[in-house]
Amino acid sequence: MLTIAQIIVSIILIGLVLVQERSSGLSGVFGGAGGTPYQTRRGLEKGIFWATIIAAAVFAALAIYHLLVFQI
Repeated sequence: MLTIAQIIVSIILIGLVLVQERSSGLSGVFGGAGGTPYQTRRGLEKGIFWATIIAAAVFAALAIYHLLVFQI
């Protein structure tokens, strides 16, 4: 049951990371975008950002719990 929960949370985490907006891509690293690297997240973008953080925390907690419970 714990393994299934980890798989579900990992799929959700992958989906949330892929949905996040990439504003300038690699051109921003080299100064081509001209925009600021820091921007205010609003609306749906903010919700996706926080959902990603929560999903990552849940995934990490499940992984640590799995490690502690099922250690050989």
